[in-house]
Amino acid sequence: MQELDIDVTALLDQMSRDLIQKMVDRPNPKMIGIRTGGEWIARELHKRMQLPEELGVIDIAFYRDDFSRIGLNPEIKPSDIPWEVEDQHLILVDDLLYTGRTIRSALNEIFDYGRPASVTLVVLLDRKACRELPLQADVVGMQLACSQKIKATGPDPIKIIISEPVEVTV
Repeated sequence: MQELDIDVTALLDQMSRDLIQKMVDRPNPKMIGIRTGGEWIARELHKRMQLPEELGVIDIAFYRDDFSRIGLNPEIKPSDIPWEVEDQHLILVDDLLYTGRTIRSALNEIFDYGRPASVTLVVLLDRKACRELPLQADVVGMQLACSQKIKATGPDPIKIIISEPVEVTV
């Protein structure tokens, strides 16, 4: 494994600027991070955007479609959405968008809390060519090739680890 030379701080700065601009017509947005990597990214974006409402965090373990195959992760923590979801403009944050299955699980959990007015998807890294479900992010830090295993480590500092060299696309 090796660390990918990505300036995560610069990506987060740009993502927060893009997100502020995107949310200009969506009053009082609320942010939710997907545990664990998405939570780290969400905390950083939440600070940069100076959102007044507390950050929500979800653990999608029980909503995964492969739950019966992979079993229960011993690190499962409860989800915490400290405000009403109904009719809210939500910002859903994850570290990596790969097949789309994590995002589908997150949306299923969110809708169990209520029906939001909108959901804006934000990811640090997008492996677009790997989709199994028709999902795309609204704000992306960087797109990467699909052929490598990638993982975010953190939270302080957040680093991107790969198992082999990765091709960066713009």
